[in-house]
Amino acid sequence: MKEEPSGRRRLIAVGAGVVATLSAATVRAQGVPARTPPGPPVWLDLDQAQLDAAYDQSRYAPNQPLVTKRYAINSAAVRARLGNPQRFGYGPTAIESVDVYAARRTDAPVHVFIHGGAWRAGLARDYAFAAELFVEAGVHLVVPDFLWVQDAGGSLMPMADQVRRSLAWVYRNARRFGGNPDRIYVSGHSSGGHLAGVLLTTDWPGQFGLPADVIKGGLCCSGIFDLRPVRLSARSNYVKFTDEMEEALSPQRHIRHLNAPLVLAYGTLETPEFQRQSRDFAAAVKAAGKPVELLVGEGYNHFEILETLASPYGLLGRAALAQISRGAS
Repeated sequence: MKEEPSGRRRLIAVGAGVVATLSAATVRAQGVPARTPPGPPVWLDLDQAQLDAAYDQSRYAPNQPLVTKRYAINSAAVRARLGNPQRFGYGPTAIESVDVYAARRTDAPVHVFIHGGAWRAGLARDYAFAAELFVEAGVHLVVPDFLWVQDAGGSLMPMADQVRRSLAWVYRNARRFGGNPDRIYVSGHSSGGHLAGVLLTTDWPGQFGLPADVIKGGLCCSGIFDLRPVRLSARSNYVKFTDEMEEALSPQRHIRHLNAPLVLAYGTLETPEFQRQSRDFAAAVKAAGKPVELLVGEGYNHFEILETLASPYGLLGRAALAQISRGAS
């Protein structure tokens, strides 16, 4: 590009449009906002602003309110067809309860779904939209409720404890609703994908006196598996991370306790960090010699991809049913 005598750079025609590259003086004179130069890297090659954006799904999915509203609408429609779920308590507080959408046969597999919501939102009732898929396939769907991080003083530890206890309750009480305790599967999405990863990498014999393989298969969609970069992001404004929390609740650091085949999934329209988290976790599991499959949903953003769990032909629905089918053989 040639420099004009005045110090201004000339216009360059690009295709059908025109791109103007102006000097800093011209930008100031015309009132055009200049692009902020990148700051020092905070995580990998991301500066603070980029890292914050990479853990803020709304920046990459402007239709988030519409899609999450659809979760609730479709969940209500499923309840209208199937009837209200059975509700069981797994702990002493009201929130420590599970919704059970029971299949029409006994001794059936059980699929436990952990909902997302950035650890600070979401209720089990609004994630029933996939229940019909499982019930029609002869599988019980269990969706736990659990507290939000702001109700725990900013700690994720009580939330993880509740989700673990809900899984232990399912194992010990599956017969009450016709479930087979030896055929329990787990899935989760977003922060629920993180919590599902925590379940899959829990020391079940040591912490709960349960079989090491209490979970027979896992499906983690759009999850977080190492909390270090999250701790460095703006999410630390509402999650009060500690060294203990980061270590204890980073599934990628506890692969030694993974005893189930794992499926990981993400959409191509998700943030770069959410995509990387799944890729890196898959690579680490593979390096450990354990079975893992990585699915990529072309053209789906963070919120849209979860809706594929409700269809036997969708990316997640097909994967969940295939995992349960393989477990029966």
